[in-house]
Amino acid sequence: MPSPLFADHPAQQPEPGAVDALISQTRRLRGELVAVRRDAVENDDDPQQRWQRALCDLAVHQLDDLGAHLGQLRAGVPEQTGTMDPEAPAEAALDTALATDPGTAYGELPPQRTGSLLSRVGSAEWNLLTDEVSWSEELFQIFGRARENGPLSLDEMPTMVFAEDQPVLQGMVTDCLIDGKPIAGEFRIVRTDGSVRTVHMTGEPVLDSDGCTASMWAVLRDVSELRRSERAVRESRDSLERSRHIEQTERRVAVELQEAVLPPWRGSLRFAHDGPAPLDVAAHYLPAASTGLIGGDWYDALALPDGDALLTVGDLTGHGVAATSSMAMLLGALRGMAVAGIRPGALMGHLNQLLETSVQPALGSAMCCRYDPVAQKLTWAQAGHPAPLLFRGGTGHVLRRPEGVLLGATAGTAYGEAETPLVPGDLLVLHTDGLTRGSRPDDDTGTRRLLALGARLVGARDAQDGVRAVIEEFGEEQREDDACVMVVRVGH
Repeated sequence: MPSPLFADHPAQQPEPGAVDALISQTRRLRGELVAVRRDAVENDDDPQQRWQRALCDLAVHQLDDLGAHLGQLRAGVPEQTGTMDPEAPAEAALDTALATDPGTAYGELPPQRTGSLLSRVGSAEWNLLTDEVSWSEELFQIFGRARENGPLSLDEMPTMVFAEDQPVLQGMVTDCLIDGKPIAGEFRIVRTDGSVRTVHMTGEPVLDSDGCTASMWAVLRDVSELRRSERAVRESRDSLERSRHIEQTERRVAVELQEAVLPPWRGSLRFAHDGPAPLDVAAHYLPAASTGLIGGDWYDALALPDGDALLTVGDLTGHGVAATSSMAMLLGALRGMAVAGIRPGALMGHLNQLLETSVQPALGSAMCCRYDPVAQKLTWAQAGHPAPLLFRGGTGHVLRRPEGVLLGATAGTAYGEAETPLVPGDLLVLHTDGLTRGSRPDDDTGTRRLLALGARLVGARDAQDGVRAVIEEFGEEQREDDACVMVVRVGH
């Protein structure tokens, strides 16, 4: 009799309402099975009744498992059913049929089918008074034992059981024979062909008229595939948990490294002497929405020993600790060369060589600016990087870029320089391309949106207020890459 619980295509995802209906049916069938088992208890001396009761126990167990899986499906638990025993639905359906079809549960057992539940469930009875042992044909198949060799006695059973599982079997048999306790447990066997199977054993003692144990019967079920599937699920969960832990650890390390390297510029950048007015500098890092890992974007502003100021932003490919550590190395080298007085164009060339020969090769874009406060002149170079935006008098424009390819892309390349005069009140916006990148290489929508902020940026109280305006415009977007923005205002 086909079970109403299972569709022809078990891989299809049921609707939530259908899952609730299946749960209700499962509970109803379980209640009916419990009633069937209760009727079987009335005639405990009949071996057929004991066999039917054992099948009811298996069916109830299967329905409990099915109910748990359906509950997980309704709650939205990630795919567990895909790695469970592929025969489990068929087993539950067959169990239900055995327990609810009168022609099956109360008549002859149906013909055996390869791979069905019954081909993996066998029965046995050991008579303690006559030493007679009775095994069903299925039990010989489970143990891989030839029929002509006869069944195993209770003393012979441990010879096929794993050494570490033998105490389990011996404990169950002792509790049953001596104390009259029911049997319920699992052990592994080594078949004659060398294969290993896991067997679940349930049973009870049969008492004589004096209350002494006369025999012991049991139902043994081959649960090897089910246990293998459960191990696969556990291992997958463990692997996923380890991956999550590694990802969380990597993110924490990357964040700590980034915070240690990038300066929290939220104020004025003072110069070594008292003549020129200070630069008001503020910057912010915006992580990507598509990944939980920190990228290789950087920003920096540094007062140099000769009185000039270093302003730089850049972006290395990749995410995580590798990208952050490479960024820290590159930024450290950049600071050192700037302090040593190396000009922006030559500095870009050295960074290109450093990245090309790095142990962890990567590509990067960068912009390096050197501001002379006495001459009020900005000298800058770039390596495949967006040019600065200069805002003056309420309007802004993109500075013309000098020549320069991506860092790490071409060996021995030269980088050009550009000079831009600045006046008090000017405002510069330096950023990485993750802030304004469009869906196409020629999409300049993001740049135009930045330029449209001109009136607010020029009218901002300070550089930090300017950064806040940029974040309000771009901060909530689902960016595919990290981004940095730096706002620099020339003091009066």
